[in-house]
Amino acid sequence: MDTFNAIVQVLDSTIRLSVPLLLACLAGLYSERAGIFDIGLEGKMLVGAFAGASAAAVFHSALIGLGTAVLISVAFALVHGFASITHRGNQIVSGVAINFIAAGSTIILGQAWFSQGGRTPALQPGERFEAITWPGADAIKDVPVIGPIYAELISGHSILVYFAFAMVPFTWWVLFRTRFGLRMRAVGENPAAVDTAGISVAWLRYRALICTGILTGVAGAYLSMVQNGGFVKDMTAGKGYIALAALIFAKWKPVNAMFACLLFGFLDAAAIRLQGSPLPVIGKVPVQFMQALPYVLTVILLAGFIGKAIPPRAGGVPYVKER
Repeated sequence: MDTFNAIVQVLDSTIRLSVPLLLACLAGLYSERAGIFDIGLEGKMLVGAFAGASAAAVFHSALIGLGTAVLISVAFALVHGFASITHRGNQIVSGVAINFIAAGSTIILGQAWFSQGGRTPALQPGERFEAITWPGADAIKDVPVIGPIYAELISGHSILVYFAFAMVPFTWWVLFRTRFGLRMRAVGENPAAVDTAGISVAWLRYRALICTGILTGVAGAYLSMVQNGGFVKDMTAGKGYIALAALIFAKWKPVNAMFACLLFGFLDAAAIRLQGSPLPVIGKVPVQFMQALPYVLTVILLAGFIGKAIPPRAGGVPYVKER
């Protein structure tokens, strides 16, 4: 039973750790399906985390914090669109610039506003999203097998966790069952054909980037208002890049993206669980190695197990309207 409880705890950590990856991965799915490569997911998550924690600490409201995180992240997404869509700039350079701006501005503003070394004040109850206990979870938590699964894996998460996983079928429906999704996929494959049909390529791509900004804002808010209870310097820790890796691993499909993010979340959870624990034959493994393990395995999975991943044909190419 102890082994079963340990497995449940690892799976519970897997769900919690995969949420920001999943939201960022779906965010990248919208932009890249529309033909905009977005390496700036990391930066938009970071500014979302900072804006959310700052607004929640000042206004003492988790909802205001979430709304601010989404607004700021959408603003950065529109800046990326202005550079890469309106002015046809290099999308990779624009995304990297957003990451640099986010990394520097969050530290400077955090120190100027709160004088805590770039951090925000610790969020109090009401300023962060608390876990939701489902009906009957406390009553059956001691029941073998069913109790831990219901009380820990299904119940006991914040609203943002359920939102993240609900976005998977919603994104699938948007992409494959709506006119907007059809046009967005078309603009990522053949923007000239979409333009010929009298549909604005630029406006479609901007709308895709707005979707990206919303989801990265929620991902950032999750990091600072659920997982951590406040903003700290560089708290995204490369999660935006891992989300991009998961998107490639999933071959730009929402359901596959969920499983890819759960896989990376499991690797992270297992690494945390095994820190300082002796392993068979090997013995005690240095903590630094276990911390690096998820990133190392990410590279191995992408290099050896992904197969052939074909991105949208018009991805990364600015569209120039024919006259």
